Amino acid sequence: MLGAAFLACILVLTRATLQGPSGFDLGNRAVQPRSPSSQDGYGATCEKIARSISSASQVFYPWSQDFDSDIAHWTNSSSQVSACSVEPGTPNDVGLILREIAHSRVSFAVKGGGHAYNPGFSSTLGVHISMARFKDIIIHEERGTVEIGAGLTWTDVYAYLVPKGLNVVGGRLNGVGVAGLTLGGGYSWKTNEYGLTMDTVTEFEVVLPCGEVKVVTEQDEDLWFALKGGFNNYGIVTKFTLKSHTQTDVWGALLSFGGDLADPAQTAFANYIAQQHDPRAAQLGSFVYSNGSVLFGISLFYDGPSPPEGLYDDLLNMPTTTKSIFNGSFTDFVSTQFIPLNKRAYFDGVPMLHYTKPIMEAFTNETQFWGDRLSQYDDNVLVAYGIDPFEPDILTHGGPSAYPPDRSRVFLPSSAYRGWTNESADEHMADSLRLSTAALIEAGTRDGQDLENAAPYVNYALFGTPLELMYGSEHLKRLAEIKQKYDPGDIMGLTGGWKL
Repeated sequence: MLGAAFLACILVLTRATLQGPSGFDLGNRAVQPRSPSSQDGYGATCEKIARSISSASQVFYPWSQDFDSDIAHWTNSSSQVSACSVEPGTPNDVGLILREIAHSRVSFAVKGGGHAYNPGFSSTLGVHISMARFKDIIIHEERGTVEIGAGLTWTDVYAYLVPKGLNVVGGRLNGVGVAGLTLGGGYSWKTNEYGLTMDTVTEFEVVLPCGEVKVVTEQDEDLWFALKGGFNNYGIVTKFTLKSHTQTDVWGALLSFGGDLADPAQTAFANYIAQQHDPRAAQLGSFVYSNGSVLFGISLFYDGPSPPEGLYDDLLNMPTTTKSIFNGSFTDFVSTQFIPLNKRAYFDGVPMLHYTKPIMEAFTNETQFWGDRLSQYDDNVLVAYGIDPFEPDILTHGGPSAYPPDRSRVFLPSSAYRGWTNESADEHMADSLRLSTAALIEAGTRDGQDLENAAPYVNYALFGTPLELMYGSEHLKRLAEIKQKYDPGDIMGLTGGWKL
């Protein structure tokens, strides 16, 4: 299987213990979960919701199996124990739930696939809304579109579509949810061909804060703009309609380079991404701390049974620590792409314009520095960074949208990652990400890149990232006006996420 050797070599890290070291003061601190105003108020709202919804929906309470599933996330640092969970089964019931929440003014959460990593973004101490029952997939061959429920993961979508010879532009990693990725932009293995996931949407079915069910198309200029990158600020999306395309078998490779092999591999990778521009090709680079040193990994993808002759020769012919080649279905390829699950995890976004050799060296240095520092204190810490090369025209596939603030330049969505087990280390991990991101931006500036006010990818950004940095002042002003129009009572402000 593709990925077995790669994950063994690239993503299995050294073990040690994490206690917050004295004097480890790194700046801003993590946000705390919103405190309940009244547990009785939550309980009363849960009961009202249970009485108002139809038989297609259901409310669950701690500690039932359905409740546990509803509030669970891919990492438990993203989960909170709510007063109840509710699984709406129809858009009308979503509207009824929102009306009850508006009346009681209690905090709530909306969870799609459960892959959020920022605390409180899709969890709550109040009413937890799980979209688990919105799992329909409907193909419209005559329109060239697919309707996809907001409770699905991309793994579910690919498993249904790919055997039929169809696909959509969706997530790259196994288990990522449809809703969060699409509402935040959506980088894909197919982004070089088709753009971001949100740029392939033809309709959103959204329940507005007032409870009205609305189908939003490009004719609805304001909501069309706001829902593309604006997350859950304008209502709860229950269904996405995306453009579809034919899907053949695909090709992939995973290469890892340790020790003296890493430096020449980074040089070759930097040369490759500067010279090759095949839109059906995609690639990722990774830097992972393991056993006291940095391992460099390259994931290659080609949207076809085999790449053109010579496309990847320089990379494939290099000496490697491990090498795996894949030929098969797109579904099976994505199933090999995952992040090893620690009990707790955070990401941060690191925007770049180019990946030169000096930038690769900067990512290596950050991986080594924080790996050395954090592995002394946590026996399960995972320190990793990812670089995402894309073609410079990917934003031309779509029109104006909440994110990014400027489509004339592509800021590549690099990422920084921490995975750990000890809850007392949460603040230290977040602060290490903030410091590391700042150091990498400084390195990019030294490399001649104009990164002043560079927008990080909103689906990677760590909590506390300034909204103006991600969206820009002009977009924020417009988004605020649209929110006032559709949510004057700030009902969606009672839930977590990037609050516009």
